[in-house]
Amino acid sequence: MNFIVRRKPPLFSISRPIPLLPIPACHASAAGEASASRRSRYSTAAPGEKGSPSSSSSSSSSKFPEYELPSVTWGVVQGRKERLVSRVIISDYLKSLGIAPDELADVELPSSVDIMRERVDFLTRLGLSVDDLNAYPLLLACSVRKNMIPVLGYLEKLGVPRPRLGEFVRAYPQVLHASVVVELAPVVKFLRGLDVERSDIPYVLQRYPELLGFKPEGTMSTSVAYLVSIGLWPRDIGPMVTQYPFFLGMRVGTTIKPLVEFLVSLGLPKRILAKMLEKRPYILGYDLEETVKPNVDVLLSFGVRRECLPTVIAQFPQILGLPLKAKLSTQLYFFNLKLKIDPDGFTRAMEKMPQIVSLHQNVMLKPVEFLRGRGIPDEDVANMVVKCPQLLACRVEFMKNSYYFFKSEMKRPVQELFEFPEYFTYSLESRIKPRYQRLANKGIRCTLDWFLNCSDQRFEERLQGDYIEADAPGPSFVMGGKLEMPRSHLVSDKEEDESDEEVLYRRTISL
Repeated sequence: MNFIVRRKPPLFSISRPIPLLPIPACHASAAGEASASRRSRYSTAAPGEKGSPSSSSSSSSSKFPEYELPSVTWGVVQGRKERLVSRVIISDYLKSLGIAPDELADVELPSSVDIMRERVDFLTRLGLSVDDLNAYPLLLACSVRKNMIPVLGYLEKLGVPRPRLGEFVRAYPQVLHASVVVELAPVVKFLRGLDVERSDIPYVLQRYPELLGFKPEGTMSTSVAYLVSIGLWPRDIGPMVTQYPFFLGMRVGTTIKPLVEFLVSLGLPKRILAKMLEKRPYILGYDLEETVKPNVDVLLSFGVRRECLPTVIAQFPQILGLPLKAKLSTQLYFFNLKLKIDPDGFTRAMEKMPQIVSLHQNVMLKPVEFLRGRGIPDEDVANMVVKCPQLLACRVEFMKNSYYFFKSEMKRPVQELFEFPEYFTYSLESRIKPRYQRLANKGIRCTLDWFLNCSDQRFEERLQGDYIEADAPGPSFVMGGKLEMPRSHLVSDKEEDESDEEVLYRRTISL
């Protein structure tokens, strides 16, 4: 007697994916027995063999190999052939949009083209273009509901504006693969622990979105710990992160430490260096071998004395990252041609005010023309600029007022301006007038340097004195990092109790 075994049609099709429903524990055994019963119904024992569960199972798997365990990601039972058909359809759809699906070959794709179309539409509405998707096709492997919406919702909750979410994803598309709880939230918590203001978090993340890919206990913690070890206060790290968050992703051994050690070897004290980094953390982004060292060599080649390098860098740290050779060549030519200052004078002026490297030539020319217009010879004007290069940054209208007061009220010879050109750098209303009136009331006749080049406290001490003492030289750097302050009875009692570095830090370095 012949038996005909009819094969039932598959329960799931491509066009109508059916989501998996969890099976209650109480029905698990019953479901297993029912499954075994169905397998035995469609199995046939080989001639001469009795049907057994094991033989039925192996026969079933070989009879219907296209059905395997359901996909964990998409929750739809799909056969191997159906998956291949779906992949071909989805690949054709992506190619029709101009997206190359090559990088998605090893990635699990959705069960239907409709889901892929939903992802493409979502990313397009977010602001991404086809070029953006081609630059990082793995974005299409992210589920809209499981990946994109939770991550973007969290970023918007932090304060990233919705119109800029597309730009954020374009800059760091890997963020859509991240887990909010496991990866993103710990980074935000770490930033808050560094005293980064809550309102600054979105700004920091938009400037450096890759920050969300670091582990707090890794590179970021190491960078912070090293900066604290060289003299930075922990409470100062937060403002540094807000200004330049990129240093959190720099490795200490290969980037931060070599740069710090090189600057210290030039003679910069660590305390001054720490203050520089606090105010201008972007210095940490200068490449040591390609930018910093070549610029130091350029300064030396233009005649800057090695013992003056620390003061030059402390006054103008940006000089380490400029295209220095071209700028110095241009300014040297301008000084020689327009200001009548020789190369040696240019170098001496740059040692005192390295900012002249970046000053616009029209700005520098106006004060010089003003002085020449007062009848001062070119040679004397050049000497005044070399002695006080800050003149080149003065506003002409302020210089006019100061010069008028000097001639009409103080009635002093112009020769005193040659000796003390710094006169034009002081405020007329807050320093020159009040102090001169007090001197006039007391009938004291002194040099411009004596009553202007001192603090208010020192000026009061001088007014109470019985005689006019000579001025003492200012502080200076010495190679090797040690700071020297000239010992003199002119310093106040408070200053005598301070170390040399503290006096320099408090009085002379203003970054």
